Amino acid sequence: MHTSTPSPRFAALTALRYRDFRLLWAGQFVSITGTQMRNVAIAWQVYWLAQADSSIRVEIALGLIGLARVIPLILTAMFSGMIADRVERRKILILTSLVAFVCSIVLALTGEMERPPLLLIYTMVALASVAGAFELPARQAIIPNLVAPQHLSNALSLNIVAWQLATVIGPALSGVLIAAVGVAPVYWIDAATFLAVVAAALLMRTRTIPARTEPVSLRAALAGLRFVFSHRLIAATMLLDFFATFFGATGVLLPIFADQVLRVGPTELGWMYAAPSVGAVVAATLISGVRIPRQGTTLLAAVLAFGACVAVIGMSRWLPLTLAALAGMGAADTVSMVIRGTIRQLLTPDELRGRMVAVNMVFFAGGPQLGETSAGFIASLIGASAAVTLGGVACILLVVGTALSVRELREYQGPG
Repeated sequence: MHTSTPSPRFAALTALRYRDFRLLWAGQFVSITGTQMRNVAIAWQVYWLAQADSSIRVEIALGLIGLARVIPLILTAMFSGMIADRVERRKILILTSLVAFVCSIVLALTGEMERPPLLLIYTMVALASVAGAFELPARQAIIPNLVAPQHLSNALSLNIVAWQLATVIGPALSGVLIAAVGVAPVYWIDAATFLAVVAAALLMRTRTIPARTEPVSLRAALAGLRFVFSHRLIAATMLLDFFATFFGATGVLLPIFADQVLRVGPTELGWMYAAPSVGAVVAATLISGVRIPRQGTTLLAAVLAFGACVAVIGMSRWLPLTLAALAGMGAADTVSMVIRGTIRQLLTPDELRGRMVAVNMVFFAGGPQLGETSAGFIASLIGASAAVTLGGVACILLVVGTALSVRELREYQGPG
């Protein structure tokens, strides 16, 4: 149900003229800002706790953050997508936000402790990941219900703008707060931001009608997986994203780069976490009001640029160059994300959108999280710089192989 008719003016902001999308957009922006603050705090807290713990290497301790996120996501993804297709999606947003709220409260309490157990932090990361695994399919699947089809690409671009703005503000603010007062206040702020999503969902007027034609079963849960791999173009974009983000995972190693390679502190670490989003905001703003030509070729070029930037990050010993490469990585990933999102949403029927998003969640979230775990272990063997550089080169080779082997993607022009 579309709650308003947007004006043709300000094409780049068209989707925000739909009241319920505007509410979702604002609530998401506030919540993701808090989540990004929390992610920096977790990485910094785990880094220093591991430094003081001789029983575990720092690189492995950081890599386990990604493992704690990805295992619950993979185990719940198929069923979370089915739930998003069968339960009123606003209710899912409310419940998952409350679960994440509790996790952040517990993390805030660990921030007040002198030596909290790493296991408790990993457990809260895992529980928050479960909440996110159910929240994301519902949030993404509800967007086509809030805007007209011709404004879907614009809505997805604005969604990315919100996400990336939050990931600029969140890490930068987190770094300043950690340097000034420690990690606990960051977690308390994060907890409060989840209430914005609850408020937005309660105020929305659109009601999604759950699909009830298919009984709850493993077959129904796996319908999204069958659908994705029956469409070669959708499957190719998801696999490309998975392996690119797997090879290009750098986030979990940034505390090591900040402290040991670039010799900077938590404030500069916040800048490093924010830099990809600066590039992403610029890219999303530039493309939000225009049609991207030759979308298949543009997607491949964007992922190629992503890999090149990752390699530069691994080789850099100069903070401004590292920040520029991180920004370039974020810009390239955003172009790729908009094209992939438009393809998926346009080709997927509404009754399967939640499950399709859940499959995609395994790919786009599982790739970087598994990549961070792998990067942590590889860095413990060959060093952080070499591990990241190697990942960037592997990403470039991946794009070349995909371009040569998937003609449908190489020739895809985009919607007419």
